[in-house]
Amino acid sequence: MKTALVLSGGGARGIAHVGVAQALWEHGVRPDVISATSSGAFVGALLGYGYEPMEILKIIRDTSFYPYLRFGIGANGLLHMRKMEDVFRRFIPENAFESLKIPLVVTATDIVLGEEVRFRSGELALPVLASCCIPGLFSPMHYHGRDLVDGGVLNNLPVEPVLDEADYIIGSHCNPFNLDKPLKRTTEIVYRSLILAMHTKTKTRSAKCDLLIEPPALSRFSIFDFRKADQLFEVGYTFAQALLRERKILLS
Repeated sequence: MKTALVLSGGGARGIAHVGVAQALWEHGVRPDVISATSSGAFVGALLGYGYEPMEILKIIRDTSFYPYLRFGIGANGLLHMRKMEDVFRRFIPENAFESLKIPLVVTATDIVLGEEVRFRSGELALPVLASCCIPGLFSPMHYHGRDLVDGGVLNNLPVEPVLDEADYIIGSHCNPFNLDKPLKRTTEIVYRSLILAMHTKTKTRSAKCDLLIEPPALSRFSIFDFRKADQLFEVGYTFAQALLRERKILLS
């Protein structure tokens, strides 16, 4: 039986995916393929390369991303994600989908044509980073003749790429539809609007998952809470552990 792991976007909340992965690994569940978008694609690439979840948590905890993002501010006032390529390639130096031990499908959005774009071969860093370009915060990334932004704009839980490749689909969704904290930044409001606009489609995709992991406690966190990596990891880990024990999921 083949298992797929689908990882949503969610900014800093994507760190919860790492905790979810730790719980899955402890239960002997390792995916045969990963489909991901936005921050989920970043986590998915590291998992696919062979990093253990605790190693990924350490990478996130020890790496300062902000200097690279500030350095990339362009004439339009938006950040450029391309400067992050140096950071990404530090951890996956081969910079190729083919170097991954677990196959990965990355979903981004062509903002001009209004369509999903999927990547699963060739260069790895730029498709992953393009998938993380939240509109209103990051400039679109021009890549292979396309202007690409966050894959979550059209598909924040990309189950479709793996529907025919897996017998069991596990979805990890880190964008709660209810929030417990006020939205303080314009970029947060823009991103929140995207999530709500995608609500119905995301719910439909959630129903296609055999197991959906969606920690309610993530409603306490912002998409910018990168300094709360340990807490976000723990939320994902604790919720997934409880859910797996309840479902008694034991997959080989």
